[in-house]
Amino acid sequence: MSYSGQVQVGGPADIRELAGATIAKLAVGPMSNNAYLIRDRGTGQALLIDAAAEADRLVEFAALGGAPAAAVLTTHQHQDHWQALAAVVARTGARTLAGGADAAGIPVPTDRRLQHGDTVHVGDLELQAIHLRGHTPGSIALYYRDADGSQHLFTGDSLFPGGVGKTWAAADFEQLVSDVSERIFDVYDDQVWFYPGHGDDSTLGAERAQLAGWRERGW
Repeated sequence: MSYSGQVQVGGPADIRELAGATIAKLAVGPMSNNAYLIRDRGTGQALLIDAAAEADRLVEFAALGGAPAAAVLTTHQHQDHWQALAAVVARTGARTLAGGADAAGIPVPTDRRLQHGDTVHVGDLELQAIHLRGHTPGSIALYYRDADGSQHLFTGDSLFPGGVGKTWAAADFEQLVSDVSERIFDVYDDQVWFYPGHGDDSTLGAERAQLAGWRERGW
């Protein structure tokens, strides 16, 4: 079955099969948050991204295809992205990861505080942490290149199809659009598929031409 990235709250996960990993996407909660599970095919280890809501569903999701995820990454400190975190951690024993500048705003202790450029290992998989400032001070995106050459980017609420994430001050918007430009679009190519914190996925190629327009409109 082909992966579309289109999921609905209460509906099934959508699963992408790669050479070295599987990526699953699930929509949960009243704000239709996306949760993601990336699992290393070789070792079976997995990482859950954003324990947003619906703890029972997420505990089941975290064990999709193998043992429960050994770690949970919270992309940023906004409440809709961590409401199920305490319950998921209590029931799975997973370690917690978050951006260093956001950790204090997440009411579950962060075992590892990520900085820009840090490497996150999921079994034999390597993911790179990208610090994107503006939506929150410590938002973290994760980049993964699979053995098949495909490229994947989990962006939280910092990048969506059609624009960057919401900001509440002009300086924050300028910081976010600059980070997204310099740390994502200037580094990675058009084939990168990205997975946002809400809604459908997109590719960098589909969004690149709009960057100047985003900056000009100011949101």
